[in-house]
Amino acid sequence: MIAPRVRHKLAWALLLFTALPALAHSRATVDHIVVLKKKHELLLLNGTAVVKTYRVALGSGGLEPKRQEGDHRTPEGNYRIDSRNRASRFHLALHISYPEQADKERAQQLGVDPGGNIMIHGLGKEFRSMGTRHYRNDWTDGCIAVTDSEIEEIWRLVPDGTEIEILP
Repeated sequence: MIAPRVRHKLAWALLLFTALPALAHSRATVDHIVVLKKKHELLLLNGTAVVKTYRVALGSGGLEPKRQEGDHRTPEGNYRIDSRNRASRFHLALHISYPEQADKERAQQLGVDPGGNIMIHGLGKEFRSMGTRHYRNDWTDGCIAVTDSEIEEIWRLVPDGTEIEILP
């Protein structure tokens, strides 16, 4: 027979042993984001390991890369998460550093404004009714949208300065 004190310690050890993988996953570090526009997927990565994948809605202007203000397209290229908006009308939002210098130069050559204010954001009250079906139709002004619970998770996992690569 195991003494109550030892049984108590064994129970705690078993609890910690079974809980550690879940705790480790919830605190997984993300050092890179990849968006695959054609697949409508956003991947959070730690090194080369995919930590989590999300279905996303993109800009309503089609899958071509963003070229100018008002084209409702999602940009393509290498950027970083450079700020956060807790008061977003889309629940929470992570700002993407678009336009970078190359985007500005391309827009200048075209004689247009490159636009900006590109975010990864939730649905907010206005679009919450779409729920997990939100990605079936691209509806943003060029942003990358996930559900509210997903942006909460991304918000926790992705530090400012994280690189984001947006691919066709």
